[in-house]
Amino acid sequence: MTLLAKRQPRPAVFVHLFLVFFLFSCNNSNAAKRKQVVSSPAAIPDSTTAKPVAVIPPPPPPVLDTVLYNKQMMRMVHDTANAKWPVKGPYPLAGALLPFKRIVAYYGNFYSTHMGVLGEYPPDEMLKRLTAEVKKWQAADTATPVIPAIHYIAVTAQGQPGKGGKYILRMPFTQIDKAIELAKKVNGVVFLDVQVGWSNLETEIPMLEKYLVMPNVHLAIDPEFSMKDKVHKPGTIIGTFDAADINYVSAYLTKLVKQNNLPPKVLVIHRFTNNMVTNYKKIELHPEVQVVMDMDGWGFPAKKVNSYKLAEVNEPVQFTGFKLFYKNDILTPPWKTPMKPEEVLRLYPRPIYIQYQ
Repeated sequence: MTLLAKRQPRPAVFVHLFLVFFLFSCNNSNAAKRKQVVSSPAAIPDSTTAKPVAVIPPPPPPVLDTVLYNKQMMRMVHDTANAKWPVKGPYPLAGALLPFKRIVAYYGNFYSTHMGVLGEYPPDEMLKRLTAEVKKWQAADTATPVIPAIHYIAVTAQGQPGKGGKYILRMPFTQIDKAIELAKKVNGVVFLDVQVGWSNLETEIPMLEKYLVMPNVHLAIDPEFSMKDKVHKPGTIIGTFDAADINYVSAYLTKLVKQNNLPPKVLVIHRFTNNMVTNYKKIELHPEVQVVMDMDGWGFPAKKVNSYKLAEVNEPVQFTGFKLFYKNDILTPPWKTPMKPEEVLRLYPRPIYIQYQ
């Protein structure tokens, strides 16, 4: 009995061992599951994995409105085209100013009260006067928006040879900066005018490149003060440019437009006699450059109109401009005011660039 009594607890030991084994197995199984959960990339996202980013396509490049371009070109010639006008040439790049807008510019130099209105009046008064002229032109031709411009003489010809013996004076960049800031106040554009004297375009134009790469800065060149003979001083005779000179400038501007993805540049060439520009038929036209031949002679209306016909209309290049002098145009009685916008717009073709001095 004693031995049997001592053996009775053995089943309980087996039960106890079974329970220990069961619990151990369950713990191992749960640990394995926990390990699977922790190692699952679906449960804990990898912070180093880049999330897909939606790709936004670039906006389409601007497109020239050729229908409007053709319409405005025909309006420029009073809807009566002939063999010369409008001039046949390549369409400009999108963003071109001409013939979509007419430019009305104030001309001069801030250092001189005698070279034009830019230096004759304080800046605020000058801008007020410019804005008033813009409104007159807008009222005279409501179909063509008008944009104001500051036409600044950045390189001026002079009677003295100066340091380099070139008979020119280059304006400091601070003065060009001033012209750009003034144009911004009236949402206008800037023209930098170059009078080469005894220098040349190949020397002077690249010096202005930091400004010419700006979308709102354009260029003007003045053959009147180009003394190719290196004998006469500027202002003593009327100078000249050849088509080769103009083609150099056009090619230079074309390069800048292409390299910097700019809208077309406007190139103004002053001209009031035929000999101021030789070989006009060889002037090359580019989609990147819009060429304006600007009749900048002064005098009473009949004289100005005659010069316009001889130097611009009879020798067409692309676009035309017309200059009005507040003082010199009224020296001959009975004229008391320069020609009015309505009078200038009767010209054939209508000038797309207007300049006041």
